[in-house]
Formats: sequence, C-alpha cells, structure tokens
Amino acid sequence: MKTRPRFLVLRGGAIGDFIFTLPALAALREAWPHAEIELVGYPHIAQLAALGGLVDRVASLDRARIARLYAAGRAADPELTAYIRAFDLVVSYLHDPLETVGENLRATGVAQVLSASPVAPPEHAADHLARPLESLAIYAAGRTPALSLPPADRVDGAARLRALGLDPARTVVLHPGSGSPRKNWPLAGYRALAGRLTARGLQPLFTLGEADTAEASALQDARGGPPRVEGLDLCTLAGVLDAAAAFVGNDSGITHLAAAIGRPCLALFGPTDPAIWGPRGARTAVLRAPRGRLDDLDADAVEAAFADRAADLLSP
Repeated sequence: MKTRPRFLVLRGGAIGDFIFTLPALAALREAWPHAEIELVGYPHIAQLAALGGLVDRVASLDRARIARLYAAGRAADPELTAYIRAFDLVVSYLHDPLETVGENLRATGVAQVLSASPVAPPEHAADHLARPLESLAIYAAGRTPALSLPPADRVDGAARLRALGLDPARTVVLHPGSGSPRKNWPLAGYRALAGRLTARGLQPLFTLGEADTAEASALQDARGGPPRVEGLDLCTLAGVLDAAAAFVGNDSGITHLAAAIGRPCLALFGPTDPAIWGPRGARTAVLRAPRGRLDDLDADAVEAAFADRAADLLSP
C-alpha cells in the first residue's frame, strides 16, 4: 500500500514574516492534497496554518533536535537523522548564512531539500519564499497570502464583538502598534480616525498585542473612546478580524494577518518598502507616508484611503 508523502517545512520569524509563507504552503497543499505536511516553527504563530487547513501538524522550532541543525556535523545525531529522513521533502526557511542547516539536512539522506533565506529578499517576500517550489513545477509567485478560517472561529469572533457592544458588520478594528515605534502612525492619528469613523456610523475597536505597551498605557489613561481588546492569542484574534467589517493598522504582523483573512484592510507604511514587505490582497491597500515619515501622515489622507477601500461600509 502506497504511503502518503510527508513534507517538512521549517519556518521561524515573526507574524508578518510567517504570513508571507502562506502562498508556498497553500501551493504545496494544492499540489499534494493528501500529503502529510508538518510545520516546525513558533507554535503560537504557526498554528494559524493548521487553523487554515494548510498543514497537518505543528511542532516547536525551539525543540532541541531542530536547534542541533545549526551545529556543524550534527547530522550524525541518530535522533535527528531519523526524524529528518522520515520525510520525502524538507523546505527550509531558516536563516542559514553559513549553509550549516542545509548541509546538515542533506547529510541525513533525506530525498530532497529546498531552501530560501528569509533575510533581505530581492523581490516581494511572498514571491521569494515561493521560488524554491519552482523546482517541483509549482509556480506560486504572485499569489496573495490567504487564510480561510473555520466558520466556528468567525462565530466566536462575532460573539466577542457583540459582548463589547459592537455590531460586527460595522466594526473597524484599529491596530496602533507594531514591532517598532518607527513603524507606528502616532496614536493621536488613530484617535482622530476613530472619531471620524464613529461620525460615519462605524464602530472602531482598538486591538493591542504584547509589544504594544506604550499604546496600551496611553489608551488606558484616556477617558472614554472606543473599546479595546488586548492579549488575545493569534487564532482567537484571527476570528475577531474575520468577523469584523474592516481593519486599519501599521506595518505589523496583525495587519498582514487581517489582509490574509480578506477583510477590507488599510496598511499604513512609513520607512519600510511595501514593494518587498507590503501586505497583498484584492481588498487591501497600502498608504505610504510622505518621505516615509509617519508623523507627516494626516488623518484626512488616512480617512480618504479608508473610504476608498471600504466604500460599501459607508454607503447609506
């Protein structure tokens, strides 16, 4: 009896970096719908791919036998060799400047190893990560990262919005943080935008993550204003984003997640090049600040860009 092909994908990185891997994962799944795909990464992020049905199993990148791949000659480790050789194909997106990981993977005797560096891609990151699959006659460059959630997750997300007194069909999620302050549009701008959205009959909701401590503190000190959600795990937050009507955020992993889910999404970019790192999607737009300075981006421009992206929400 023929066994199912087994594929191993190694992918670290932050949320946005991981979202760029979705087209490659989706292409693998489409080419081999019955294959067993194991994804080794940071489970709290990689679990998104399992939620979307793109992989069968998620394992931790931090476990010892994966870390050993960075030590020269560790392919001789029997446990590591047995684990890697159990797969028919390994796709590595690990940072491997000395090619130690690649050499160790090939030394295990696994049938095929493909790789792409996650650092400084020469083209859009999603296209760059899809290129290794072209040796398998899989052409996924140009595809949009997409994440389709189970209906139950959207139902749960809608319930969370209603518990905050919000109508999911009118909720606009605002994420004022990111992994770097220089990527953030000033919080005053988000407050002004929230007021304008409210005046248009929409219901803004701030969402904050672990890295958004300054924004959380500032919003905590402010009286009144829109409700907010904090500290949700990514899968739960994905359900909230799926249930909401639209999204506005900085160059952040949460913005990439919102774009992949497919809601109308406006991404505010400053110093980062959106041609390489911008979110993609038919319902996603990128507004880059003048001269890359987010302090110079005014609320009028953001409101106009949002109105263009989410015109259906503003119809009488």
